[in-house]
Amino acid sequence: MGVEIYLVVLLVFMIFGALIAVEMKSLLSSVIALGAIGFGSSIAFLFLGAPDLAIVQIAVEVLFLIFLIRATISRDIVSTTGHIRWYGLIVAVCLIATILVFGIFAFRDLNDFGTPIISVVKEAPSNEYLAKGLKETGSANIVTAVLLDYRAFDTLGEATVIFAAIIGALAILRGRAK
Repeated sequence: MGVEIYLVVLLVFMIFGALIAVEMKSLLSSVIALGAIGFGSSIAFLFLGAPDLAIVQIAVEVLFLIFLIRATISRDIVSTTGHIRWYGLIVAVCLIATILVFGIFAFRDLNDFGTPIISVVKEAPSNEYLAKGLKETGSANIVTAVLLDYRAFDTLGEATVIFAAIIGALAILRGRAK
């Protein structure tokens, strides 16, 4: 019961942060409010028992905030002369619309909350990993066997996302070439 209360408080915090981000006049203040939403979701991952997702969320969130703050400080959608930069505005609206459409389709395909994806599980995959892990992989550490043998593509995907975020942040923060 206690975890649900914390999650509701976090949800209210994140909704409040979203409202602040939408209503702020300053783009920098909106970016900071979006960062609060991301950190709230990483804390929610911790409460839900997914520390690996929380760590990835924090790493990506920090790099994403660096990227957005740098972009906000260096450029605005409205130039100093008062003219709207239509190219940036159109690209931003198209990206938001694309993410919205994909999000709607993704949420429509999800099962109802609490419904298991696999309705009949004869033997849990974790029991199979523990029983056959050493023999099938040759690794003495079962965590290493799961991460690098059974779920290697998932681990590679997570590492790729973190690497791409770091490279993106470094590209934005690097000094101008001479």
